[in-house]
Amino acid sequence: MCASVKYSTRGPALIPRMKTKHRIYYIALFSIVLLGLIATGMFQFWPHSIESSNDWTVEKHSIHDVPVIKIPTESAIPERGDLSCRMHTCFDVYRCGFNPKNKIKVYIYSLKKYVDDYGMPVSHTITREYNELLTAISDSDFYTDDINRACLFVPSIDVLNQNTLRIKETAQALAQLSRVLIWDRGTNHLLFNMLPGGPPDYNTALDVPRDRALLAGGGFSTWTYRQGYDVSIPVYSPLSAEVQLPNKGLGPRRYFLLSSQMALHPEYRSELEALQAENVESVLILDKCTNLSEGIPFIRKRCHKNQVFDYPQVLQESTFCVVLRGARLGQAVLTDVLQAGCIPVVIADSYILPFSEVLDWKRASVVIPEEKMSDMYNILQSIPQRQIEEMQRQARWFWEAYFQSMKAIALATIKIINDRIYPYAATSYEEWNDPPAIKWSSVSNPLFLPLIPPQSQGFTAIVLTYDRVESLFRVITEVSKVPSLSKLLVVWNNQNKIPPEESVWPKVRVPLKVLRTTENKLSNRFFPYDEIETEAVLAIDDDIIMLTSDELQFGYEVWREFPDRLVGYPGRLHLWDHETNKWKYESEWTNEVSMVLTGAAFYHKYFNYLYTYKMPGDIKNWVDAHMNCEDIAMNFLVANVTGKAVIKVTPRKKFKCPECTAIDGLSLDQTHMVERSECINKFASVFGTMPLKVVEHRADPVLYKDDFPEKLKSFPNIGSL
Repeated sequence: MCASVKYSTRGPALIPRMKTKHRIYYIALFSIVLLGLIATGMFQFWPHSIESSNDWTVEKHSIHDVPVIKIPTESAIPERGDLSCRMHTCFDVYRCGFNPKNKIKVYIYSLKKYVDDYGMPVSHTITREYNELLTAISDSDFYTDDINRACLFVPSIDVLNQNTLRIKETAQALAQLSRVLIWDRGTNHLLFNMLPGGPPDYNTALDVPRDRALLAGGGFSTWTYRQGYDVSIPVYSPLSAEVQLPNKGLGPRRYFLLSSQMALHPEYRSELEALQAENVESVLILDKCTNLSEGIPFIRKRCHKNQVFDYPQVLQESTFCVVLRGARLGQAVLTDVLQAGCIPVVIADSYILPFSEVLDWKRASVVIPEEKMSDMYNILQSIPQRQIEEMQRQARWFWEAYFQSMKAIALATIKIINDRIYPYAATSYEEWNDPPAIKWSSVSNPLFLPLIPPQSQGFTAIVLTYDRVESLFRVITEVSKVPSLSKLLVVWNNQNKIPPEESVWPKVRVPLKVLRTTENKLSNRFFPYDEIETEAVLAIDDDIIMLTSDELQFGYEVWREFPDRLVGYPGRLHLWDHETNKWKYESEWTNEVSMVLTGAAFYHKYFNYLYTYKMPGDIKNWVDAHMNCEDIAMNFLVANVTGKAVIKVTPRKKFKCPECTAIDGLSLDQTHMVERSECINKFASVFGTMPLKVVEHRADPVLYKDDFPEKLKSFPNIGSL
């Protein structure tokens, strides 16, 4: 038997389990065979690279003691891959059935040796990588050794590297597989391939005819990838297992941009060298070393002129690393770059990035069209330093979670397919994409389904006021026009003045109640009053007279879709100041937001309870003492509890101060910015982390800017900036 075949408590990875009564016999037989091999000097090693080269080769071990299957020349060949296949057309979900754990069962075919009419093997070996992949599946909760319980079937035929395959004979071997007597056109079968195609065309998908089988491929293009059916996987780098790179800190590095790939197309290399000539100190372009001493593997070295660099260690010296297409779209250098915590700059038109079905590559990489390659340096320089640091962290975590081993690649692939079969129990976006550093122990969304039906539909508007009666009445009049308004609560925060007589208040169509407070505190606006009978709350100041009823109604409609978020209008941003090493509050117009002002914002009433009774540390008292930043505190609280970002709606960016002059506004704004920056640093210290999440999007009504008649628009009066 083969020395590389692994066993586990669940059974062997590749060969069916042996019965206990035969175990002694097989152990004795194995010992005799092993001694014979050693005595005759015939023992050889298994291959340990996917793609062989003159400098990266090992001897191959023939497969012994497994059944031999003869493939006649006239054997059936499966149809070529059906590009129209989708899960609902080519996958039999009824085989998967229902189970309490919501996990599919995966069956691995036992290892066989396939030969042609002349006794020549179709496949001489099974690579170490494929053995590790199958072992990972057999050791997982997905594995079953009962073919009748299986939902997904994985052949033991190694097709990771097309360079090693006899295409026709491999296809015939697949057709010989037994799934209830037949291969069944590849239905529910999964093939793993990392190096597709061959010279001269190098197709971007495996050339072996496979009919309906799913393909986990390492070089898909948009032309060959069957979205929602195939799985795009990385090209594994053997260096991941051989070189341990420490987790380097975030921030600027010695080089801004680095290229380490060898045998690049001459046009690409000339473009890179032109970039280096313009930016000598910050760009490093490496190539194959031609002057190495004998015995030094070139795969572990890179050179620039006469200077030699260790690879992949040199990747940690750069902020950005180029990942260019080669003969194949998928390149192993992507794995090396992620391991180094270097941000990959992917230049490969139509390439489907690994696991892009679930991974948000915008958080960890920069994708640049090949025609924009000459502008690459300027594009990268436009990325803010804070975003660069987040991308560095994300790149390293992607490697740790999904790229570092064949086991990680195999299980991620199976999980993706599992989520398609059981979408109601699928892994969330946050679970796939958030590194452990931001998966705080406090983050567990409290608004789980099913929600208790509210006593009243619509939302409750809570207006905080002191003594601006005229402005207050205007706000009440405008808010009362919103169709979904259920109730108006006025929190009267002035203990030295009684509210106006009931007769002078605006006449509105919904209940209106004035709640008098005992102390003038900003936190009174977030108290969980018994009068709040709706799930939705609109917090609004008594001077916010500029919002239209369409804006407010649309904000409520967005909140209904995202009841665990803060949904508001003007957005604000927190930034890290590298000069002061402190957080900074930013209100200028930017492409990003991390907070919304609660001078007008929708949220779930549950957060009133958390703000009043569960706010960490002394934040609540600090806000009341300084009479500022209650909105920032609420943004921190919601983000920390849910782990989610705010949602900004409509274009409005500012609430104009109706009573401020231009001079007063400028002076107040400068002091205001300093105070609010102090708030952010105070709250981050109390929370022990920075929970705010930065996003670059907002929600706008469909058609609101389109040139259509107003009567066709649901929200025609969205207002101005």
